[in-house]
Amino acid sequence: MIPSIKQSKIFNRLYISYLVWFFVFLAAPLIVVGVFAFNDSLFPSFPWQGGTLDWFFSDSGKKIGIFHDSELLGSIGLSIMIAFMATFFAVLVACSNAFLFERYDFPGKSLLYVLMLLPLVIPGVLLGVSILVFSSEIANYFEDYWMIDLEFLRPGITLVVIGQFAFITTISTLIIAARLRKFDRTLEEAALNLGASPFVAVLTITIPYLKPAIIGAAIVCFLMSFENFNTTFMLVGSDAPLTVAMFERLREGSTPVLNAISVLLMLGSGLLAIANISLQKKQQ
Repeated sequence: MIPSIKQSKIFNRLYISYLVWFFVFLAAPLIVVGVFAFNDSLFPSFPWQGGTLDWFFSDSGKKIGIFHDSELLGSIGLSIMIAFMATFFAVLVACSNAFLFERYDFPGKSLLYVLMLLPLVIPGVLLGVSILVFSSEIANYFEDYWMIDLEFLRPGITLVVIGQFAFITTISTLIIAARLRKFDRTLEEAALNLGASPFVAVLTITIPYLKPAIIGAAIVCFLMSFENFNTTFMLVGSDAPLTVAMFERLREGSTPVLNAISVLLMLGSGLLAIANISLQKKQQ
């Protein structure tokens, strides 16, 4: 809809109705999940049995709240650890990628850029399977011919971090490169003329300019890593991150404790998004 073009009242009403129903369609599942986190029932479904906070704080009987469920709390801690590791390496490599693609020209640059984008279009399951097969072949080779057990190439935390790193690095690269593209390089040249080395000029001039993009990319990467399921499920070992643990609970027929976790995740994601927006406004 173009604001400068005058539209009829019927069109405007239809357009507003479309927007309302579109956002209702997006929000309705989240609202339903949130509501049943407070349902005083052993099943996350109708009928409504009254309000309760047991699925958050209860520690006795059949109602074990999320804050007293050691298994789910352990999976949350594991997911946070994996997300921090994947985010750290992804942002670090993304900064290097951004400078590589924005500052330098070299043979095969276009091909390398396309290869960097591939993890975004490859389904997460296929990405996980390919990493699992590749790493298993390497581990089997060393074990069969050299009697060396490369345990980190077996399903487990290391492979989960590698799998998530493969696609969130691409996203963070695009975010950081977009801001680096707008950078005025004469600021670096001024620092060089004043006696700074190229490294010091980048460290003191360019990196602070990229700070909002780096933090924004880190937040996006952390959320995508924490909530990833497809790739993680194919690479996980005996210790299950939160998404896999929730999936296993659902297969067994879970209580509304999963709804309580979902509410906490929605709140956490919202707070991170608000923090990111506030930081972006301060840096402008």
